[in-house]
Amino acid sequence: MSAPIVVGVDGSTSALTAVEWAAEEAARHHVPLEILHTYVLPRRGYPDLVLTADNVRKAFEQQAWQWTEEAAAAARAATPATEVETSVVVDRPAAALVAASRHARLVVLGSRGLGGFTGLLLGSVAVAVTAHAQSPVVVVRGGFHEDGPVVVGVDGSPASERAIAFAFDQASSAGVPLTAVIAWTDFPVESAYQSRITVDWSQVGGEQSRLLAERLAGWQEEYPDVHVVRAVVRDRPVHALLAAARGARLLVVGSHGAGGFRGMLLGSAGHALVHHAPCPVAVVRPAVAAGARRSTTEPARPVAPSSRTSRW
Repeated sequence: MSAPIVVGVDGSTSALTAVEWAAEEAARHHVPLEILHTYVLPRRGYPDLVLTADNVRKAFEQQAWQWTEEAAAAARAATPATEVETSVVVDRPAAALVAASRHARLVVLGSRGLGGFTGLLLGSVAVAVTAHAQSPVVVVRGGFHEDGPVVVGVDGSPASERAIAFAFDQASSAGVPLTAVIAWTDFPVESAYQSRITVDWSQVGGEQSRLLAERLAGWQEEYPDVHVVRAVVRDRPVHALLAAARGARLLVVGSHGAGGFRGMLLGSAGHALVHHAPCPVAVVRPAVAAGARRSTTEPARPVAPSSRTSRW
């Protein structure tokens, strides 16, 4: 329960916004905040007559600590009582974040980056973090709607249970409603094939309503303080979730699913959410089964054992 919230920083404005969001989250759950910066030293492109390897290493290290200290100051300003720890490691961003997720309650990222986190949400790094992180991952984007609901995408699969649990916990701790969305169509009915498709949508809608009720029943008993709004939508999942997320505090989705949500965060649908959602997006992987093989990502290498972290 005392596991820290880890936030990746790189000196960008987006990262500082993520730090403020993460600091408030840490304060609400009474857990420490760990600010992490990672970088990879360049192996070529610096002529020996201009810069030595030692010059490059020291310049990267000094810049890294400056960014983490600025982020720590922003966290202190947002939530003075929160314990803040800073870490700088020499490693690839995805590897460092996945390693940090093993001891984290939550990993938080900004939606745009600089430095070691350049392109974090645009390619393989984002896929690696959301696919292999042991903790939920939150991408802080869009506006802050303090009183808005937490929105969770439900697909009826056992894999979505952890996402539902996370969403209920977030709604309960923030004192806001929870909107549970289930969408069962991932193709446009209004198409050239419409005349050849016969679907009893009332029957499908009834089945999906029952499925949603079954998935929420146990959690509503565990969190009686959370007011739940059920939304059964005949629409493509991304459209349904983006619409429901307008004015939301947080959008929660699973990393694997069934039906319309299958592979949501492994292709264009997942990219659409992290690029266009009007609020922060939480990606929650299914719990790792007992005895399952853990991620093979190697631990991040510290800059120096004596100066790896600092506490405020």
